[in-house]
Amino acid sequence: METNNDNHKGLSPYLIGTIDISAAGHGKGLLGDIDGDGRMELVIIQANGDIDDRYVPHQVTCITAYRMDGTMIWQIGKPVDNPGGFGSDFPAQIYDIDGDGNLEILCVMDKKFHILEGSTGQIKESYDLPSDEAHDCIIIANLSGKDRPEDIILKDRYFNMWAMDRHFNLLWTHKGNLGHYPWACDINGDGFDEVMAGYDLLDHKGNILWSCKNLEEHADCLWIGDVNGDGKLEITVGGSVTCLYDAMGNELWRYEGSIEAQHIALGKFLKDEPGLQIAGLDRIQRGDGYKGQWDGKDGMFLLDCNGNEIWKEDRQTKGWLTIVETISGWNGEDQDYILAYRRGGGVNPTLYNGKMEPVVTFGEDGYVLHGDLFGRGIEDVIVYTADKAFIYSATPYDLTEEPSYKAIPQPKRLYSSTLYPGGEYPL
Repeated sequence: METNNDNHKGLSPYLIGTIDISAAGHGKGLLGDIDGDGRMELVIIQANGDIDDRYVPHQVTCITAYRMDGTMIWQIGKPVDNPGGFGSDFPAQIYDIDGDGNLEILCVMDKKFHILEGSTGQIKESYDLPSDEAHDCIIIANLSGKDRPEDIILKDRYFNMWAMDRHFNLLWTHKGNLGHYPWACDINGDGFDEVMAGYDLLDHKGNILWSCKNLEEHADCLWIGDVNGDGKLEITVGGSVTCLYDAMGNELWRYEGSIEAQHIALGKFLKDEPGLQIAGLDRIQRGDGYKGQWDGKDGMFLLDCNGNEIWKEDRQTKGWLTIVETISGWNGEDQDYILAYRRGGGVNPTLYNGKMEPVVTFGEDGYVLHGDLFGRGIEDVIVYTADKAFIYSATPYDLTEEPSYKAIPQPKRLYSSTLYPGGEYPL
């Protein structure tokens, strides 16, 4: 079924605040309660690389932290007018890596791996990289079987990966077709994370358990969840096609009705349907921003738990760089929506339901972050541009109120930040 919703808009949410982020320069946003006051902060990362060659990984050059009321907390580095673009991931995450109860910022700067104190930006620890190219992205995993993830995985753009323990001792390396952002998760329940490294599932020692078969190009996006409702975790792979594998490496189905499944997202978008649905983004006609070719076109699609197409978007506007994610808990509702942004063609970030009907349309266009910003148990949204960040919610909030001063835990989705969003849907 083809659907066309270009001329329809959802409800407008509350705009509860704006932040002037022009002093940070144009960069990628991260979220986390870095000062432990019960409100998340917005952290803007600038990086080099990717200006002329997207195969060269980024390194962080400037970090700026803002409170939700617009106060700049700190800045390290100096912002520039022409930083690296958004063609590949940034090597930066927010996580309590040392277990002291406070969030740190992990990043690669000046060919070093730095652990920064979240509240001040001061360097707590620094380590040499295992390779000059080991800074495409940062993955936090539990390879040591501890109570919490403390291990760190680095990779180059597509082929090599290095796993380190908490103190940056090398555990293992892996060479393969890694895709964009490998996902670490205890899939078999043995107390250790396995790592879906592109088309290969690795155990916690870096050994290949199994590999996907007959897949071209690379894995653009990975999601883990009980898709078919059998009580076990499956792995959904988006790339040249969209396919589902069980934990033992058996391919359960394959959807070939897309040209390039650049993004996928799991969710209960249709409550009356069995299992989970898979939202996807098809690159129908690929443009090339590096050559100034912006006439591409993409479209969303939705699959049922058996890989059957429910609908496909018949998009009438231009735009080929859409990102789709799952958003749960908007307004505290027990309902999953498809968040689509970076659409182009004059289409603002929007939440869609499982019938591809716009539910909420945000008043500004830009990149999107979402999280429980104020510790209220609901998901809020930030849309940010080069100069401003706009804070949206389904529920009013007064930024002049005192925060709770109860630190907000950092969810895995936010310490696994990537331009190629993957994730886990809880059993």
